[in-house]
Amino acid sequence: MSVKEGVSMQEPSSPAGAQPHSAYERIAQAIREHRDELIGLARQLHRDPEVSFQEERAAEQVSRLVEAAGYRVDRPVPELPTAVRGTLCGASEVSPEAIVAVLAEYDALKGLGHGCGHNLMAMAGVGAAIGLAAIRDLYGGEVRFLGTPAEERGAGKQVMIEHGLFDGVDAAVLFHPADTNSVGGPALALEELTVTFRGAPAHASASPWAGRNALDAMIQLFTSIGLWRQQLTPDSRVHGVIDYGGDAPNIIPERADATFMLRSADDAQFAIMQRRFRAIADSAAAAHDCGVEITSMGYSLTMKNNGILGERFREHISDYGILLQETKGSAGSTDMGNVSHKVPSIHPYLAICENGTPAHTVEFRDAAATERAHEVALTAAVSLARTAYDVMVYPRLRAESWKEFSRASLRAKNLRMPW
Repeated sequence: MSVKEGVSMQEPSSPAGAQPHSAYERIAQAIREHRDELIGLARQLHRDPEVSFQEERAAEQVSRLVEAAGYRVDRPVPELPTAVRGTLCGASEVSPEAIVAVLAEYDALKGLGHGCGHNLMAMAGVGAAIGLAAIRDLYGGEVRFLGTPAEERGAGKQVMIEHGLFDGVDAAVLFHPADTNSVGGPALALEELTVTFRGAPAHASASPWAGRNALDAMIQLFTSIGLWRQQLTPDSRVHGVIDYGGDAPNIIPERADATFMLRSADDAQFAIMQRRFRAIADSAAAAHDCGVEITSMGYSLTMKNNGILGERFREHISDYGILLQETKGSAGSTDMGNVSHKVPSIHPYLAICENGTPAHTVEFRDAAATERAHEVALTAAVSLARTAYDVMVYPRLRAESWKEFSRASLRAKNLRMPW
């Protein structure tokens, strides 16, 4: 598989004077010319993984490459300093109102590195931005490159949404490495929570009755969650780990900390789970005469894959012999779901390894550093850039994607976040 020369495909109602095939060829050529830099980026991120909120070197590297391509680069979110925005305005009078966001992720997993392949997502996003910069004379409007940190933990894209970085955007595009090829997947809604129980210390042998055991409250919370699971729907998840449970076995723990994740395939069910979790935590606290603090670390919504834009991406990627399934079954989550509830979005999956290789594993991490993975990311960059170009220059495509977006289920608009 490689980034090859031209393409030939049916286009929707081309604007006068447009030469889409020439544009597609120029995109591919620009990405080919930067092949070594892009692969170098993926390799460097893989060798030097940084976890959510700490992606300082990754943010610097992607900033440097998109700035060299002609983008005006800044760091627009003070509380998320590793978020990057690059802005490039087209020179054509065609569809000057269009804005397309090209996204990149680059955070890694704690203790595992790039076991989710975000090094490749950064490579493809930067590559697509470079490809679009090479044809800025063919479109008006704006290409907005967004480096989006803290996907694994913290939902950085939601923070960027709240700061207006997706305001006015007509489409958002991002690819994800996987073990299969598909046009998108039904990601689960997610909230990450920290829970702290606070009691009172005492000598565990001499005067245990004088203490209030925060660890016992935490254990009851885990036990209650285990019993709760039998009433949860099959597409719902609750999982957590104890981060701190005391200092010594002969001291009643006055504090216990844990981190949990709640997930559901349905936004309405998700809201019910959020309220129920807090009620269970409150009951555990009351049972052991402890206080409880629950802090939300961020949330992700379900993914609304835009079929109109997905079909354009499917047509472009098929030129490279990659055939996409309709959807990829997933029990995972992504803050790209939040973006998809804001603007028409695509989040296709492309295989970088053998089918059956799960993400968040050593095997997937190793696959993300292979030649096959680099070729897939290059192909993704070209296909994302061509899809973005289509959105820029074809008003009908934009209108149809927004029409589908409006028709899609908006159950999450009534979602009442309990914090």
